[in-house]
Amino acid sequence: MTDSALRAVDLTKRYGRLTALDTLNLDVAPGEVFGFLGPNGAGKSTTIRLMLGLARPTAGRAEVFGADAADVARAHRSLAYVPADVALWPQLTGAEILHLHARTGPGTDPSYRDELVERFDLDPSKPARTYSTGNRQKVALIAAFATRAPLLVLDEPTSGLDPLMEQEFRTAVRAARDRGQTVFLSSHQLAEVEAVCDRVGILRAGHLVEVATLSRLRALHRSEVTVSYAGPAPTLTAVPGVEAITENGDGRLRFTLTGSPAAALRCLATADVTALAVREPSLEEMFLDYYGAENGR
Repeated sequence: MTDSALRAVDLTKRYGRLTALDTLNLDVAPGEVFGFLGPNGAGKSTTIRLMLGLARPTAGRAEVFGADAADVARAHRSLAYVPADVALWPQLTGAEILHLHARTGPGTDPSYRDELVERFDLDPSKPARTYSTGNRQKVALIAAFATRAPLLVLDEPTSGLDPLMEQEFRTAVRAARDRGQTVFLSSHQLAEVEAVCDRVGILRAGHLVEVATLSRLRALHRSEVTVSYAGPAPTLTAVPGVEAITENGDGRLRFTLTGSPAAALRCLATADVTALAVREPSLEEMFLDYYGAENGR
């Protein structure tokens, strides 16, 4: 057994003068839930297409359990793939599509598939042409999670799901890891990746900026807090996790908060706070804040 479920070695993709992916080097271990994180347009989907042999690299190579990704037939015997934009056979029902996946893929657990149909609240008797975007996504996710494939590649898999179904998705990812399957999850949603992944690769503008553990990822999770108050301003300068305090002189102040909010909330409780708002930064803001100057990009 190879020591990598997915491996990229100097993987590069150029479209004319545009470099979509620049010398990516990455190893994903068997049994790992690996998050591939970055804003839209960072090159995540390009990376996945190269790793699945759906596009040819300009340079470098990708491997799936030691097999060259360019050998699509061999590599795909070991994986199940959920694309960001799911297309189904419109004339087939959901049940027929799931049956077809089970016959053509690396094997399926039928009882678990039926359980997933219930948990994802899918009506498999309807033809695919009647499904919403979210229901099409459910069909693809059920087919992938029910498979016995050792590798699941998921590209923005929850984009069409409501919050309740997102929770079911996270449960299914954890169950896949418990069964020993590898999950490669590409997303631009920090909370989704943070909830289920063991490690995270952070991609920005075609460059792999960092491969981080979850503890490192949480250090990036800096929220912006705005407080309105009456009377004296709360004193936050010595509070752990509070930085970049700005007073506007109009009964409002702003600060950034990293880690647990407990100490900051205790401090604010001593003041006459009239309003409190918390905004989480976008991934692009995080990358510009933490990596822009460091990487000169």
